[in-house]
Amino acid sequence: MNDRTIYITKFDLERLEQLLEKEMTFDSRDRLDLEELEKELSRGIVVDSKKVPANVVTMNSKVRLLDLDTNKEMVVTLVFPLSADIDRNRISIVSPVGTAILGYSAGDEVEWKVPAGIRRIRIEEILYQPEASGHYSI
Repeated sequence: MNDRTIYITKFDLERLEQLLEKEMTFDSRDRLDLEELEKELSRGIVVDSKKVPANVVTMNSKVRLLDLDTNKEMVVTLVFPLSADIDRNRISIVSPVGTAILGYSAGDEVEWKVPAGIRRIRIEEILYQPEASGHYSI
């Protein structure tokens, strides 16, 4: 749905591929979330963790988003499914918005399909990116 270049760290890609492999072993015929994540990963440019631009959303990044339809801001941290907690604004990578923002940069506008149509957000700011802070293994 989005044609911009996205960046995935090699470390994140390895962990996300393991997640997909594990999830695919269960009955996942109708898991569109996993298919979307797999599609996004396949088109990403893989970079070393020490070379990923500091304005790119990676796993465990904390980002400020703007819903372009409601003009509402939100701050979320992109996490693996077991760490997801909506009450703490920790969104899973397999959620539609999680998959949608992975690899995109501050300033990018992202669209994804929802049952009611299309959602649109802009990545306003990367508040914390592990790699930019020298945290290469979280």
